[in-house]
Amino acid sequence: MTLKNNKADRKELQVTFDRSLGFFDATMIGIGAMIGAGIFVLTGIAAGVSGPASLLAFALNGLITLITAFAYAELASSIPESGGGYSYVKYAFPDVFAFVAGWWLWFAYTVACALYAAGFGAYLMEFLGCYLPGTHGLLVGLAGEQAAVVAMIILGGVTFVSLNVRGAMITGKTENVIVVAKVAVLVVFIIFGIEAIIGDVPAAKAEFKPFFPQGIGSVFIAMGLTFIAFEGYDLIATVAEEIKEPEKNIPRAIFVSVGVTVLIYLCVIFVSLGAVHPGDMPSWEFLGKYQETGIIRVAAKMMPAAGAFLIVMGGLLSTMSALNATIMASSRVAFSMARNEWLPPRLAAIHARLRTPHIAILITGVLFLIVAVCLPISLLGSAASVMFLLVFAMVNLAVVALRRKQPALKRRYTMPLYPVLPLLGFVINLLLAVFQYRFDRIPWTIVGGWTAVGLFLYIALFQHKIKARRPLVLRLEKTTPPEQRERFRVLVPLHNPATVRYLISIAAALSIPRNGEIVALTVAVVPEQLPIHEGVVLVDQRRPLIREAQACALELGADLRGDLRVAHSLSHAMLDSVQDHHCNLLVMGWKGFPQQHHHIFGEITDYMLRHCPCDVAVIKADSADTISRILLATSGGPHATLGAAFARDIAGHYGASVDACVVVPEKADRAGQEAALERISKSLKTLDPQVKIGRYIVKSGSIAAGIAKASQEFELVVVGAAAGRPFVKMVAGDIPERVARSCPGPVMVVRRWPGPATGLFRKLFG
Repeated sequence: MTLKNNKADRKELQVTFDRSLGFFDATMIGIGAMIGAGIFVLTGIAAGVSGPASLLAFALNGLITLITAFAYAELASSIPESGGGYSYVKYAFPDVFAFVAGWWLWFAYTVACALYAAGFGAYLMEFLGCYLPGTHGLLVGLAGEQAAVVAMIILGGVTFVSLNVRGAMITGKTENVIVVAKVAVLVVFIIFGIEAIIGDVPAAKAEFKPFFPQGIGSVFIAMGLTFIAFEGYDLIATVAEEIKEPEKNIPRAIFVSVGVTVLIYLCVIFVSLGAVHPGDMPSWEFLGKYQETGIIRVAAKMMPAAGAFLIVMGGLLSTMSALNATIMASSRVAFSMARNEWLPPRLAAIHARLRTPHIAILITGVLFLIVAVCLPISLLGSAASVMFLLVFAMVNLAVVALRRKQPALKRRYTMPLYPVLPLLGFVINLLLAVFQYRFDRIPWTIVGGWTAVGLFLYIALFQHKIKARRPLVLRLEKTTPPEQRERFRVLVPLHNPATVRYLISIAAALSIPRNGEIVALTVAVVPEQLPIHEGVVLVDQRRPLIREAQACALELGADLRGDLRVAHSLSHAMLDSVQDHHCNLLVMGWKGFPQQHHHIFGEITDYMLRHCPCDVAVIKADSADTISRILLATSGGPHATLGAAFARDIAGHYGASVDACVVVPEKADRAGQEAALERISKSLKTLDPQVKIGRYIVKSGSIAAGIAKASQEFELVVVGAAAGRPFVKMVAGDIPERVARSCPGPVMVVRRWPGPATGLFRKLFG
């Protein structure tokens, strides 16, 4: 008996957060992150670019935000995990896309922290200069203007990093106070503005004419400039593991935060345009003239002397709350990625007493302070905006992918107008990101460089580490080691006594024509918390499966050897057995679709289809003793060719007939049908020409539905694994998966091993 791998390879118990944030706390995180310095800085800039139409630009950005918020609400109610958009992409698409999404989000949130920290330092110095000139003069005199601002940035950063380390509850309560205060400031500003507009309605109307002074195209420019002000609601989903009743509170908090923020934004831009009448120029030119200080000038004209003070305080509070919330979100993305071993595992540590990811928070704090003090934040901020848009596009697409792949997933909330809204959100976010390239190419260069670095680390380091982790596997049976590849071998893992005869019969049908041998494997699985040798007491429960397999093989005239193992992981025990016995084919049963949202066929089956270094046949098992008719569903490709060979051998074993079909669109013309028949011929060309296989066409709007309809009169359906484009497979799910879901009877999904030379393609697309 041999022991494989060591104790260091065991997976650690998953760490969790304390759920201490309620609905109000979650809502304040969203509002606090969205109502940052952006509304104070960008109002004047947007007005200068598009005039009164900036109101339309803000409204359209709010609509785009709402569409993606629907997607976040549905996904967060289904997958209430830390990481937000990263977690949703992780469950919907291959690993590399999830890694890139998390890599982008960590960068974007960290840069956003730097932006807010820089804004905090600037507003604090402005406040000191206007209202505490003595303190301001002392700081400037001792260190100089620039060094004083840097000191304020570090002060703000250290303060809010410390609050985040102390706990989510303290962070949330601090956020609540700051957000309520800054919303109150903006409400006061809006009230004074509405009062001024009501006092002179004709003059206010005149300020909105013409509505498009810079042309309709200026609206799209203003949208691109101001979209960053609408980011932040996604932070609610990012801290999902710390929110009470996440399935209910997260969707509510997202919609309330988006609704409140968009309403406040529209009111602020409306009163800024309509309440001030400079006389020598329209109000939009006045705002554009003063750019980032435009809203302060508006407050000084329409409010009492304390108006400017109020707006400065509002800006200070906004940067504080946005910084506080974004530190929390950025650290949770880093924590979630580290927990999946896509960042150094130390970042996944949780403080034993405070229950916060203190290492991730501290690392994030150091990074954003370096960026805020040393790097060109304006360019990095534009790059972060592009990354946000790209992740938002992927999140919208994740809704479609998970709806198709996991229709049974429990969803406490479902977005309306599916699939129109998520696809619209995907297209719009992608177009806005591409538009940024036309406006300035440097941010896209930064995005490309950061992505390239991430992919290099993923391929060279993190992906390798994940694959290197192997749970303990203990082999108990002492058998003569087989000669390498000199004989065709079929591995059959056995678990369910009801399917042993069926699986061994299929394996015999495939091994006997090749003068092969069956390896019957059964595994006693031990929980990872227990020592591996504890599983020895379970061995006697597994031996009857091997005995039944041996009796069945003897009856069928097939050679069979048994393999009994104890393991922490069933999938790794199967992989070890494939490698130890030099197997050419894995034939495994499949009990049905799982309830877990992050698996398609099931955890074990998904893993083996992806990683097993030999051909794989997954059978939705049945207990039937005879098979008289076999349906070969094919559209060409290497998997279909292997499926044809297996269908031939099974037919020969059972004395069954084989019919090959291909599905074409209902409106397919004669040329299309002939092309479909040609694809069938390609799949069958390697078979013995004396084997009679029927060929026919099924017309249907759906491939899976067409095959399911045709399968009614057959005892077995054989289908090759999908060989289509990776993008289509990611969104729609594999066709075989949908066929297996639709067909009422037994289905065999065949996957040909691509060999070790698939290289970069497998690394990129999983």
